[in-house]
This record gives sequence, structure tokens and C-alpha cells, in this order.
Amino acid sequence: MSNHKDYLKEYDMATEDEKYPLVSRWINSVERLPFFEQLRNERPVLVTPECTLVARFPDVRDMLSMPKIFTVDLYKPKMSVTGPDDGYLMAHDDDALHYREKSLMQGMLNRNDLPRIRKLVEESAKNIINEAAGRIEVVNAYCRMVPVTLVQDYFGLDGVAPEDLIEWSYWNQYDAFNNQPFDMLTEKQSQYITDKHNGISDKLGAYIASLVIRKLVIIKATSGLRAMLSYPKRILLSLLGMSIKTKPDDIVTRMLRTAFAKEVDFPLTRLGINAGGLLIGAIETTSQATAQVIEYFLKNPELLKKAKQAASFEDRADFDALVWEALRFVPIRPDIFRKASADYTIAKGTPHETVVRKGTIVRLLTQSAMFDEYAFENPNEFNPNRNWYHNFNFGFGSHQCLGKYIGMVMIPEMIRQILLQPELEDKGPINYKKGPFPEEYHLKWRVPEASGNH
Repeated sequence: MSNHKDYLKEYDMATEDEKYPLVSRWINSVERLPFFEQLRNERPVLVTPECTLVARFPDVRDMLSMPKIFTVDLYKPKMSVTGPDDGYLMAHDDDALHYREKSLMQGMLNRNDLPRIRKLVEESAKNIINEAAGRIEVVNAYCRMVPVTLVQDYFGLDGVAPEDLIEWSYWNQYDAFNNQPFDMLTEKQSQYITDKHNGISDKLGAYIASLVIRKLVIIKATSGLRAMLSYPKRILLSLLGMSIKTKPDDIVTRMLRTAFAKEVDFPLTRLGINAGGLLIGAIETTSQATAQVIEYFLKNPELLKKAKQAASFEDRADFDALVWEALRFVPIRPDIFRKASADYTIAKGTPHETVVRKGTIVRLLTQSAMFDEYAFENPNEFNPNRNWYHNFNFGFGSHQCLGKYIGMVMIPEMIRQILLQPELEDKGPINYKKGPFPEEYHLKWRVPEASGNH
């Protein structure tokens, strides 16, 4: 092990009440990676009074492959609509609803759209950067606003203020993923987050209902106009240089234009829930990843130089690889949490074989797994040429992020546009304001002089 302090010795000497707060403090500080390294080397499964930590790649991957045993039960009360068996597909474990709706939504989010998505992100990013004129508070004016453009123009959640979309995404993410028993929040803090989430849920639900009705009217009106025009009239309009307005195309419209057999069991209510899910997963996660990678590059001048050079290439592959390797060091969170539905023995046949009892909360330390020599050669080195399939930044298994491939072009393009600015620097570190998400981060750069005669 590297020359770091002995975390496990300090842990073992602590009282029962002190043990998990120590662990939580290490995970939420710059001591995270050395603590994870000692866990992998000496105690890959750490049973604490609050939850069980799992640190090695094979064990993390194994447990994420068994959603019926290591469940998302902790999400369910945060994502329910009318009851514990309803809610968004990601609150379901390997059941008919999850399998069906994730398949349907993956088809709607056609990967052939990725060039269009990247172009949309590029244009939105450039517009914000140009208006900033060399100075920007990047979290609120950029990292959250560029995904809003995608949510409105590609997902189709339009006709509402960007600030509302940001707020709805923010409190849903906060309550589901950062207001759990192991987050060490006071009862007052936890209730405040829950109340904020509940307060925006009705607004989001009402908006989705009105959105569906409005888009259905547009679809019927557009279809009616086209039906009224016979084929010869269409030819005549074409010859006169006129045309019927192109059908609108966004994900909500695609879903509404698609005729699902009753047996598919995808009524308008479920369609609306999935439309809301697109929003919740798009803004805050993208914002955090973008801000943290920009800061990471600015803190490492040699990497910043390489990233700036790669950002100038027409082929984006090298730049994108740098971003994903950076996110291994600064992921949006260091773990994926699950709850055991049955007793299960992990790492069977190894020295760290451990029985995880039913009802146990498990923190699968995905960042630790991404530094495990089992899957990452020389893990402490920055190497963008790593095996993508070993990356946990979008999760793993049946609960892998639905928008993974969108994120794979959106996040790098947002970072790329910022790094293309000359003499880029920050005015201090990201301010998280004691919360889980970046809230404020100031950047500045030199604005090139306009060309032409003066």
C-alpha cells in the first residue's frame, strides 16, 4: 500500500458510534482514494454499523449484476407516483415494467441521433460562451443551462421556464440519491430536502400532463393538414417552392406518435412518467460532471495542455477519452447504493468472503473499483486509453443510465467548448455550499479581438 495513514487502525480503535462517521468523512474528503486503496488491499468488504462497503472490482460488478438480490428499494419511496409498485422504471428491479419501459425508451433515444445531439450541444454552448464575453459563473449559467437546451429541444419538454426544469431535476436528484440513511443528515436537513422534492412534484406532474395534451393537439393538427392535401396538391406546392411544415421531432412527440398495442401496457400515464424521467436524469448529473472535469483539468496544467490540443482536433475521440479518464478521478459520486433482499455471500472462496444479511444497505464503491488493479493496470496513473467497459460512471447492469450514450457526447462537448477558450483560468475552487452538487464556479478567459479593419 502507498505511504498513507492507517485508516483501518483508526477505524478499529473507534467506538461503535464513531465508526461510520469516520468512514463518511474519509469518503467525502481528499482522503477518499487512499482510504479506498487500503480497503482493497486489506479489507475489501467493510461491515460498518450503518452499512457495508464493498471495494473491489469483481465484487462490485458481481453485485450490480443481481438486481433482485441487491435492490433499489431505497429509491422507491423517492420515485413513487401512486404507490410503492408504481413510479419511474429505475425504481423497479428486473421486473416486467422495468424491462419493457427501458427497452421502449432506448428505442426512442435512437443512437443515430448522436451527431444531431452533439451539434445541438455545441451550438448552445457556443452561444452562452460568446455572450459571457470572457467571464462566467459556469455552474448556473452554463453547466445547468446547456442540458436544459437538450431537454427542451431534443427531449421535447418545452413551453416552460429553464429555471423550473433545473429546480425539478435538482430536488429529485437530491432526495433520491443524497438523502439516504447513510448520508449523515440531521432529521431537519433530511425533512427539508423531502419537503422541497414533494413541493415540486405536483408542479412537475401538472406540467407533464399539460405538455402531453399540447403535443397531442399539435400532432393531430399537423396530421390533419397533411391528410387534407392530396398527392397532386403536394406536388404542386413543391413545384411552387412551398412545403408542408416538417413534422416536429422530439422524444415526447415520438412517443405520442407511436401506436402501442394495448398489450404493450404503455398508456399515456406511463408515457408521462417516462417523459419526466428524461428530465430528472439529464441536468444535475451533467452539470456536476462537467464542472468537476473542467476544474480537474485546470488543476493539472500538463493534462490541460493535452486536453486543449485534443479539443482542437476534428475527430473528438481523443478528447472524449481524456474526459472519461478524468471522471475516474472526479466522478459525480464514489458509489452506487443498494439494499439486500436476501442473505448473500459475496467473494465466496476468497479471504474476504462475507455474508451480507437481508436488509443490509450496501455501498458499492464504484470509484474504488475503477482503481482496482484487477481491471486497471497502474490505476493511479492518468491513462485515457483504458477499457471503456470497466468504467462505472454510468452505472452497470440493468440500472445503467438510460441516457448513457447521450451523456457520452454531451458532457465531453460541453467541456470541450470551455477548454477551447484562450488563457482559461478559474478564480477559485468549486463551491459546493455544503451540499452534494457544484453550486458556484467562476471562470475567465481572454476574448480574442474581432477581426477586420478598425
